[in-house]
Amino acid sequence: MNIPESMKTELSAWNDGKGIDLESWVGCAGNFSLAVGYSSIFWPEFVEFDGLLLRKGFSENSLREWRSQPGCTRKSIQWVMNHLHIADIQHYGCDDISKDKIKILGRVLKEIYEAKLKQQFPEQPCVVEFYEPEDEDDLLEYQLSFWQAEHGECTTAQ
Repeated sequence: MNIPESMKTELSAWNDGKGIDLESWVGCAGNFSLAVGYSSIFWPEFVEFDGLLLRKGFSENSLREWRSQPGCTRKSIQWVMNHLHIADIQHYGCDDISKDKIKILGRVLKEIYEAKLKQQFPEQPCVVEFYEPEDEDDLLEYQLSFWQAEHGECTTAQ
C-alpha cells in the first residue's frame, strides 16, 4: 500500500529519522480494542432481508420509511440503507482527516466489500460504489455503499 502523503512526514520521523513502515507503525501506535472495532468496518456482517442485501444492524423502521417513498427503487433503498460516510469511521473533528487518507480508505473498503459480498452471496452479484464528491475537498461527502446488481422498482410497504 502506498503511504498517504499526509502521513509521510510523521512516519519518516520514527526511529531517529530512519522512518517506519505502516505495519510496524500500527504495531507501535495501535491497540487491540481499536483493531477489534475496525474489524466491524473492514469485514462487516451482511444479511439478506426481504429480498435486499443490507449491513447487519440496519433499522427496520428506516427501511419501511424508504420503501414508502414515491419513486424508490430496490437500488435506491439499498444505497441509502448501506451507505457509510468514510469520515464517520473516526470521531467528528478528528484532526488528522485528509483527502488522501479518505481516498485510500474508501478504495480499500470498496475492494473489501466486493470480496465479502461475493463470498457471502455468490449468487447475488452486487455493485459496490466508492462515491467521490465533485468537490474533492468536501471530506464529509466521501461515501461507500452497495446494492444488488439486479434491481427493480420497490413495492410500497404494507
